[in-house]
Amino acid sequence: MQQDGDEVTSAAPRPSPVPVPPASASSDAAGAAAAPAPARPDPQRVAVRRRDRAPLPVVMAVCAVLLLVTIVAGVGFGSVGLSPAVVFHVVVRQLSGHQVNSVAGIIVWQIRLPRVLLAAVVGAALTTAGAVVQVLVRNALADPFLLGVSSGASVGATAVLLLGVFASLGVWAISVGSVLGALVAMAVVFGVSRSGRGLAPTQLILCGVVLSAMFESVTSFLIFRGNPQATQSVLFWLLGSFGLASWNQLPIPALALVAVMVYLLAQGRSLNALAMGAEPAASLGVDVHRLRRNLFFAASLLAGVAVAVSGVIGFVGLVVPHIVRLIVGSDHRRVLPVGVLFGAAFMVLGDLLARTIVSPQEMPMGVITAFIGAPTLLFLIRRRPYLYGATQ
Repeated sequence: MQQDGDEVTSAAPRPSPVPVPPASASSDAAGAAAAPAPARPDPQRVAVRRRDRAPLPVVMAVCAVLLLVTIVAGVGFGSVGLSPAVVFHVVVRQLSGHQVNSVAGIIVWQIRLPRVLLAAVVGAALTTAGAVVQVLVRNALADPFLLGVSSGASVGATAVLLLGVFASLGVWAISVGSVLGALVAMAVVFGVSRSGRGLAPTQLILCGVVLSAMFESVTSFLIFRGNPQATQSVLFWLLGSFGLASWNQLPIPALALVAVMVYLLAQGRSLNALAMGAEPAASLGVDVHRLRRNLFFAASLLAGVAVAVSGVIGFVGLVVPHIVRLIVGSDHRRVLPVGVLFGAAFMVLGDLLARTIVSPQEMPMGVITAFIGAPTLLFLIRRRPYLYGATQ
């Protein structure tokens, strides 16, 4: 403060010094009383801000009802319309062990229900992965595909579809090829982006973008050199689709989602600390390097299993976490469970639109999510510039 005062007064003539009597204890007390007290948060304003957010059970209940409505609509709507009563009757009969061999039973249980449930699991997985990646790299515009995992999975799936790799595995061939491609991409990105003993977020982003472009070029080369008759199916898969959904594809992504969610909910406080930065998190006792490594593996696992069963579907992991944070705040103990339900409903609704807009044909999911996600993201940016990690 003294240096600042000297710099200001040096531009004007210095006044003659005025003798100042020694300060007494009473004058010190008076000066302390006259000095402005440090600003403290108003408890009433904090309480108002907290009351602005709906209780978590209420939000979870609303999202659960929304998910149930979208699932019933996804199973009931299509080229053959089915009422909710018929859908519930078929599901209850099948769960009780009675086969329903009617046309409605085959449509509900063998075609639409596994597809809708797979879309819900993939939507929840991509939303969770997006929220994790945004904490990991502390970038509000990050999504699961920023790390190059989806591009690696695309290489594996393209090799299966065009070159017949893992053909002996039958219906599991594409899933195995995609997961292996995602694991290879994850290992390469993780190894290249390591800085000493830690995992630098900036290097992680740069390495993910660069290696993603490299994997995409490998995919393009395989398409160029592969079987021309299979090119259309490969391109359709790269844009995302649930057309090949079956009950056999559901367990792996569902188990991966449950396992990752259990870990993330246990690390809720650490995620909130990491969202403020590495140094604040370390000062609170968080092992930043270990947490970043675990988050990287969790996001890569979710993105890998999602791409394995649905293809490349963008914008879900980018847009949905933003919408959820605007609803429930930035506390990840609220964001993660609400994001699972909301992301699942979002994907089920998108799949319903993909099946009905150009019926009897089917539109790729990547087109639907881009049409919905891009305007939504622009609206959110214009309505409220997003300051990532700020308390609401």
